[in-house]
Amino acid sequence: MAERKNPSVDDVMNEARTYIHDPNSLALIERAASYAAGKHAGMFRKSGDPYFVHLINVAYILATLRVGPTTISAGFLHDVIEDCNVTREELAEEFTDEIASLVEAVTKIGNLNFKGKDDPEYQAANHRKIFIAMAKDIRVIIIKLVDRLHNMRTLDFQPEASQKRIAAETLDVYAPIAHRLGISAIKNELEDLCFYYLMPEEYYHIAHLVETKKAERDASVNKMIADISTILTKHNIKFRIFGRSKHLYSIYKKMVNKHKRFDEILDLLAIRIITKTELNCYETLGYIHAIYKPIPGRLKDYIAVPKPNMYQSLHTTILGEDARIFEVQIRTEDMDAIAERGIAAHWRYKEGTRYDAKVEQKEIEDKLSWFKDFATYSETEANTSATDYMELLQKDVFEANVYVMTPKGRVIDLPAGATPIDFAYRIHTDVGHTMVGAIVNDAIVPLNTELHTGDVVNIKTLKGTGPSEDWLKIVKTAQARNKIRAYFLKKESEKREEKIAEGEKSLTDELRKRGFDPKEYMERKKIDNITSGFQVSNYNELMYGIAVKSINVGLCAERLTNVKQRVSEDETLSRVLNKETVHRVSKSGLVIPGIDSMKMSLAHCCLPVYGDEIIGYITRSEGVKVHRTDCPNIKNEKSKLIKVHWDEGDADRLYDCDLSIISNDRPHLLTDIVNTISQCKVQLESINTNVNHETLTSTVKVSIRLRNIEQMDNVIANIRKVESVLSVDRTTH
Repeated sequence: MAERKNPSVDDVMNEARTYIHDPNSLALIERAASYAAGKHAGMFRKSGDPYFVHLINVAYILATLRVGPTTISAGFLHDVIEDCNVTREELAEEFTDEIASLVEAVTKIGNLNFKGKDDPEYQAANHRKIFIAMAKDIRVIIIKLVDRLHNMRTLDFQPEASQKRIAAETLDVYAPIAHRLGISAIKNELEDLCFYYLMPEEYYHIAHLVETKKAERDASVNKMIADISTILTKHNIKFRIFGRSKHLYSIYKKMVNKHKRFDEILDLLAIRIITKTELNCYETLGYIHAIYKPIPGRLKDYIAVPKPNMYQSLHTTILGEDARIFEVQIRTEDMDAIAERGIAAHWRYKEGTRYDAKVEQKEIEDKLSWFKDFATYSETEANTSATDYMELLQKDVFEANVYVMTPKGRVIDLPAGATPIDFAYRIHTDVGHTMVGAIVNDAIVPLNTELHTGDVVNIKTLKGTGPSEDWLKIVKTAQARNKIRAYFLKKESEKREEKIAEGEKSLTDELRKRGFDPKEYMERKKIDNITSGFQVSNYNELMYGIAVKSINVGLCAERLTNVKQRVSEDETLSRVLNKETVHRVSKSGLVIPGIDSMKMSLAHCCLPVYGDEIIGYITRSEGVKVHRTDCPNIKNEKSKLIKVHWDEGDADRLYDCDLSIISNDRPHLLTDIVNTISQCKVQLESINTNVNHETLTSTVKVSIRLRNIEQMDNVIANIRKVESVLSVDRTTH
């Protein structure tokens, strides 16, 4: 690698004076340099250089990025807490609290690579520190990026194992951050340095290929520069034009990822044109296309639709003489500064303005659309495992290279292969949860449609709906996957809480029926004493077991009170009805305690199925109508209700069941539902559908016949797995 000359403190100050003129600000930087030199006196790097040389390099690179005096000062001081036993309080007293906070944050990030350095979870936890610090103050990560850049420049002096570990971490963590912040100058150098240390053979191979073609390539580029310059001069456009070389790692990635030969990579012959105004950019593009044939599909307008890292430029690929292919980039001076230095160029220090970290952070979130999402991840995902958090950022933020738009023109960046579901969850969690359809470029599309750069996506929502578990197989972003999983975990928790409440009510009712005061026995300590006898570990598990009938509530009451049932259930009902206690089985497969002969039938409003919790309702003319206990038609009844049981010997009887299915509308939906029902081995009686054209959903009504609630649960579970199905519920008429 090429050797670089180390700058001096004077070089840092001279660079700073090109844009900082306030004497107090310049004095602050000089004082920070002097303080750091004194504290690090006698310390040396593995290269043999005084440690202070590293700090000068960091401060110098920061000055070239045009950061403020506070950030340059923090660059000089960024290692004094860690290496010189200086406390944060001492630093704040000597300088400012702001400088002390920056140095402390950089120090926390820097405390990596010690014990556990080979443990992926440990490394992921350390990397998460970087991102959380970055989300709080962008200056912290800019200092750390520059610190890592100089460390990579001097990596030759580290042992080979350390070289590979540091280079791998840099390629995984720091280079992607530089890319997402738009600091391409640092990103490109970091990638090439990592390439050199991680894959030296491939590095030298690419370098050799580039060098052997250099003379021929330079001649072609210079000829094209001369021809374009003649065209633009003729039309009185002010411009700068130059050839640009592709950095080695990007060539390697294209050769590997896109399976291209070296001579197939289009932008090896690349030219950049810098003009004065945005209008000049489009004029220049027109003049070039008028002379040279553009390659279809290769024109990209990042001026009208900037990348999420604020990058703006026109890209076109043209055929030059001898069918040589050139990539041409056209941009203004400001656009070029942002393309090279990214966020550091946009927020370069403006003398005379008062710096406010919170205001700047808000500006960053407004300008960098992905950064707002990133800051949200850092807050909402802080409780996830470090490796899950890193996977989320790696896939959703660093690998995002598809740029799609909302109907209002907001650009959303997503990883390749992302779907409308990923897009919906990137907009807002509630948009994702209530999504029922998607329109892409004015056309209704399936939810598993792969989005492409330039697509305009409109999400249709419907309150009261929720995601399908099948979406987990479709989505590409970790964010969407985590949100969907969280939704179902919450639903599962809510259902469990409902069951626990049901179990408590059942046990309370059983105790009251046996003549005991529930208040005396429904204490958690007393109930905890009997849980082991039912092979459960706690109160909640016992109540859940009672609710789902895996634990006999009567036996639970007996063990809790140490008293067997003093009056049988049948005798109690007999007294209520003033009849003899006799079990009778109806033609519907039902046992009614205490009734010798009475007409009975299943209620058509809720259609109970064998295994449902049921209750009888005494009518005047139709005998006993048997309802599900949760049927809304008998929820307010009390006096006319009677206990009813299923006959255990009648499990083969068939029962009617009506289902309501809500799904995103699509071709072959009914066929898939019918096939699923058939595979579950139940009788299909009827099926019909109704399409809501506003929400793009279908409501499918199904009538089936089956033996028991287990069969019904199996049918519902399998229908829910059908593509685009949103919900399946039993119908109450």
